Amino acid sequence: MNLIFDPWPWYVGGFVIAVVLFLLLFSEKQFGMSSNLRTLCAMAGAGKKTAFFNFNWRQYRWNLIVAIGAAVGGFLAANYMTDGTVGAIHKDVVVQLNAMGVHGAGENYMPKTFFSTDAFSNPKILTLLALGGFLVGFGTRYAGGCTSGHAISGLSNLQLQSLIAVIGFFIGGLLMNHFLLPHLL
Repeated sequence: MNLIFDPWPWYVGGFVIAVVLFLLLFSEKQFGMSSNLRTLCAMAGAGKKTAFFNFNWRQYRWNLIVAIGAAVGGFLAANYMTDGTVGAIHKDVVVQLNAMGVHGAGENYMPKTFFSTDAFSNPKILTLLALGGFLVGFGTRYAGGCTSGHAISGLSNLQLQSLIAVIGFFIGGLLMNHFLLPHLL
């Protein structure tokens, strides 16, 4: 097994996540990407306009390491730790996505339909991306955290609201994927 180019087994990632969460729990800190974004907005001065961002962001500086690590790790993995192959997608899924107008499935991680420069000239794609961004932002704020925060940190802390949120995320994802997405594309 090539540790750089081959995917690592699920249990290695699971173990590392468990160790990190134990350390966070031991230090009385919580994990979540939306917390990082909130801290960045507070650092940029958004607290002058919105009370939600008006807090002592300096006590959450440690959390920015997660955001920086995600960006640097993603860059390193995409540019230096891949042999160019994309994760396997079932052929039926590729056919369904192509039928909906999403081309490039199974060829690259980010469909060119949404992530190429051509997408910025398509009002339908721009509207879908803007609406999706708004709904993710609203949902994150309304749920009191993001999917990673609730599913990883909240569930490991045995928080009932995180269990309810994760169930809601899955139901919403299934409804969107099976009923709404085919009509939007």
